[in-house]
Amino acid sequence: MSTETIVDLIRHGEPVGGRRYRGNAIDDPLTEKGWSQMWRAVGENRPWQQIVTSPLQRCHAFATALGEKDGTPVAIESRFKEVGFGVWEGLSHDEIKIDRADEYRAFLNDPVNQRPQGAEVLSEFIHRVNAAYQETLTRFQGQHCLIVTHAGVIRAIVASTVHAKPVGLYRIKVSNGGITRIRHNGSQGILEFLNGILSVA
Repeated sequence: MSTETIVDLIRHGEPVGGRRYRGNAIDDPLTEKGWSQMWRAVGENRPWQQIVTSPLQRCHAFATALGEKDGTPVAIESRFKEVGFGVWEGLSHDEIKIDRADEYRAFLNDPVNQRPQGAEVLSEFIHRVNAAYQETLTRFQGQHCLIVTHAGVIRAIVASTVHAKPVGLYRIKVSNGGITRIRHNGSQGILEFLNGILSVA
């Protein structure tokens, strides 16, 4: 068995409802465009031996469809759901920027300590995501896996891989339908690319 484990992470495509803070309490489905973004990203030559998905339907529906189409097993990992955004959940980006301008600026400057009211503590979010990620690496060692998840989850895994501080988490752009690849040899993970599509990656 190969000792190398390759993990591709794909962010869900565009959800119904436009650009807004969904966190893990808003469970919007994908739009037709969202489905297209994801199918385009995975291309025709799909190498995965295992799919792991967030339970939220903007991830889970595509993961299930992909698994059924390719005959690839799908596992649900609840800890790969998005970070909780508290009172911001359900509000659009514009509503936050205009109606809660002071909160928004404080959050951008210090996303660790200036969380929206009721939001998940960032360190706890990072811990739950990385605990699930390490278990995924152990469970599927030597395989090529796809994790279908959210921008915040991908940011947390990328930041931990490159030893970036949590304060920089929201300085990592993760596109709808973008694929990120991390290659693991032993205990070390190498970030190979961010926001790719498999057909050109």
